Amino acid sequence: MTKLIIDGKEIDVPAEYTLLQACEAAGAEIPRFCYHERLSIAGNCRMCLVEVKGGPKPVASCAWGVRDCRPGPKGEPPEISTRSPMVKKAREGVMEFLLINHPLDCPICDQGGECDLQDQAMGYGVDTSRFAENKRAVEDKYLGALVKTSMNRCIQCTRCVRFAAEVCGAPELGATGRGEDMEITTYLETALTSELQGNLVDICPVGALTSKPYAFAARPWELGKTQSIDVMDGIGSAIRVDTRGREVMRILPRVNEAVNEEWISDKTRHVVDGLRTQRLDRPYIRENGQLRAASWPEAFAAIAARTARSDGKRIGAIAGDLAAVEEMFALKDLLAKYGSSNLAVQGGDAFDPKAGRASYIFNPTIAGIDQADALLIIGSNPRREAAVLNARIRKRWLTGQLKIGLIGAKADVTYRYEHIGAGTGSLADLAAGKHCFADLLKGAKKPIVLVGAGAIARHDGAAVLSLAAKLAGDFGALKDGWNGFAVLHETASRVGALDIGFAGGGGGLSAAQMTAFGTLDVLFLLGADETKVPDGTFVVYIGTHGDRGAHRADVILPGAAYTEKSGIYVNTEGRVQIAGRAAFPPGEAREDWAIIRALSDVLGKRLPYDSLSALRQAIFKAVPHLMRIDQIEPGSAGDIKALAGKGGSLEKAPFKTAIEDFYLTNPIARASAVMAECSRLASGRMLTAAE
Repeated sequence: MTKLIIDGKEIDVPAEYTLLQACEAAGAEIPRFCYHERLSIAGNCRMCLVEVKGGPKPVASCAWGVRDCRPGPKGEPPEISTRSPMVKKAREGVMEFLLINHPLDCPICDQGGECDLQDQAMGYGVDTSRFAENKRAVEDKYLGALVKTSMNRCIQCTRCVRFAAEVCGAPELGATGRGEDMEITTYLETALTSELQGNLVDICPVGALTSKPYAFAARPWELGKTQSIDVMDGIGSAIRVDTRGREVMRILPRVNEAVNEEWISDKTRHVVDGLRTQRLDRPYIRENGQLRAASWPEAFAAIAARTARSDGKRIGAIAGDLAAVEEMFALKDLLAKYGSSNLAVQGGDAFDPKAGRASYIFNPTIAGIDQADALLIIGSNPRREAAVLNARIRKRWLTGQLKIGLIGAKADVTYRYEHIGAGTGSLADLAAGKHCFADLLKGAKKPIVLVGAGAIARHDGAAVLSLAAKLAGDFGALKDGWNGFAVLHETASRVGALDIGFAGGGGGLSAAQMTAFGTLDVLFLLGADETKVPDGTFVVYIGTHGDRGAHRADVILPGAAYTEKSGIYVNTEGRVQIAGRAAFPPGEAREDWAIIRALSDVLGKRLPYDSLSALRQAIFKAVPHLMRIDQIEPGSAGDIKALAGKGGSLEKAPFKTAIEDFYLTNPIARASAVMAECSRLASGRMLTAAE
């Protein structure tokens, strides 16, 4: 630790700190534009100037290290001032320079009310300007469907350039020209390719980069703000949902160091318009092959009439990607009253909840990636399945302390890896120690074996999972204080479903068996839109959008989207989180658990809870760890060793990419015009690459 005196206050800070970090540790407020905690240091805005005692001029605190400060003549600690007349005058001068060319268009700028330049001009600027020359004009640039540019406002802080290169791994932005002629632009004037590009809007300190879909939609002070959780993938990123009246206007990230840091994917941020398009707002019944609008009693009566003619064992339920724990638990209880355990979650057939929690969660945790020194990816493309987690892997890889191997389809995942092979043969060879990457895994202190959706979704998914668990045990991924067996789920509902036992087992059928011809009489689809149901099965669809599930349904019951209900979700690492209700369902739509509770009355199978709190008490009684919000119930390494012993026969087919189109993975995304445009741009890029 190093002693400093900052504004008369003595403080101990680590020697590797910058002066800016040291000043903030001492409680001083340092203005900045180019500096960002998660990006490399540029030192080019000069707004963070401070005075070092004995120095001839103020220094940029973001680029000046604590270890570079010299002690006084008698060995006394270096003295730093953040409020001296020299600092005040210097900052006013810097602000004056920044505003020479900045247009005064705050009344029409989308950053108005949330602009760093606006705030700091008020706090650190001066109320006069000595410049009368014409302001320069810069042509706006095309960056794609998500980021709108007003480059007249750009102050060349280069945050966007560094973010694209360092975090996204897609160095498509750069600066041309020098001095007054400097401009930020894309190299080829094409759309950005990163799945994280929406974060450019958040890190831009002025209004040069703003959200194109949200342009001129609302002002920040008009909006209600609700803390919630994202469900577009299995990561469970912390988000803030901003609403005006009943309408969701935008989604922004919240800081959560353990999960998403402060980034969210473009699908998370821009799926907003899909929440209000193609919505189911009333029940429907299929008569003579056509769906017609109906009342709730009519819809319930139709279901009751059909289930009354069915054996309870021939009734089943499949939960979709966006289902919360509450409605899955209620539906499980309802089927239990029929004596049915035919339960499944989409993509979850490879997992057995009885095998223990460690067999289906991301055991090293997302933050644990920051400590890993070897990573084996099996059947996964993290860039598409979990873009934010992929950025975390890249962050660790950039330190030079993480070696990565991949078994599966080759892909651009923004970091270099060793391609070991394409399928199960390569995995078996590696497990037998026939590849040099095996020695690297054995020699690693904290290796991770990551199994993704491409390996799990196959018919032999359980066997692949078992072999991966064996490999993890044999190569030292399971040791005291470290569990390196990681399952990367691409959906928000799956871990919660497995936690409450919403899966085949105890004589219950799997999703593949339930969707075989002639197996079931009645099938409940709880937002399950990726499931093909054969003719002859009576389908009850509880969901939000007129998507694939609704097209196949015999009865449609309109539910609430994730922004319209309070729900428990468990992310891929097993972290329990609660999504907050920011808006209300449209029309006659209701919360999913309430629909199931009301239906149970009509079916004569009344469920024993009348409120959300009573339902949650029942859930917590059955699965106690779900009451520990924002905590992870760790899995046992013994479960993974038991999983490794299960074995199974492997197919020879190579692993396929589970997500072909990142932007259109669920019904909300498929209803979004913005996501459709992003998908079109992405497919155009792939065609160009293929040509």
